[in-house]
Amino acid sequence: MSTLPFDELGEGIGSAWAVMRDNANRVGFDAPVPTCPGWTVRHLLAHQGMVHRWATSVIRGYDVDADAVEREGMETRDLLTWLDAGAKNLLQALSEAPDDLDVFFFLHDAPPAKVAWARRQCHETTMHAVDARSAVLGRKPSAGDTWIRPRLAVDGIDELLGGFLPRRSSRLRSPSPRTVLVEATDTGDTWSLAVSEDPVVTTRGRASSPDSVVSGTAVQLYLGLWNRGEEIACDDEFLDEWRRTVTVTFS
Repeated sequence: MSTLPFDELGEGIGSAWAVMRDNANRVGFDAPVPTCPGWTVRHLLAHQGMVHRWATSVIRGYDVDADAVEREGMETRDLLTWLDAGAKNLLQALSEAPDDLDVFFFLHDAPPAKVAWARRQCHETTMHAVDARSAVLGRKPSAGDTWIRPRLAVDGIDELLGGFLPRRSSRLRSPSPRTVLVEATDTGDTWSLAVSEDPVVTTRGRASSPDSVVSGTAVQLYLGLWNRGEEIACDDEFLDEWRRTVTVTFS
């Protein structure tokens, strides 16, 4: 499922693309990205442009060499124009895709493929726009440093908890079964995570007796659960475990 309609997801891609472009232009391509250790802004934009082109290839049904595309982004003399071309083609591919698009998708609990790819690219682009914002700030941004609306944040949290965590590749496990409640204090949205030696089982709603509670506003949770922010609260050590296991490696 998705908590946002297709049009809002497309608008989310466009907004994030504009934020990424603006912040990259302000800080320069050689600036480090605090939220992506080891990356410069050039790495960030080359990666995002590759992802847009890869998603477009899936939607339109052809193959691309992702490594070659990313190298192209790293080497181009006009990186912002190159980024723009990938984003425009992605939005056009999504707009032209039929409602019953039948292509590969990789997350659990996903909406139909057209919406699923719009949703994934919305949150992919949004998080990397946050990374570009961090390059300007020189630190992880707070919720107040961003443009993100609670509605979009709730949808991104839902995709992470319901789509990514239940995958077999997810490393969040516990030898002693436990229940974790994730609560958005401003919108009232809640998710309950059953964490055990098996993949996480996520249900929407409030667990009756959670072992751990993770809370914050929707935007704080969105940033914090993607390890881009530090404003969420937890009543025990669960966040330390989250940061060890639910992470992205940058190289």
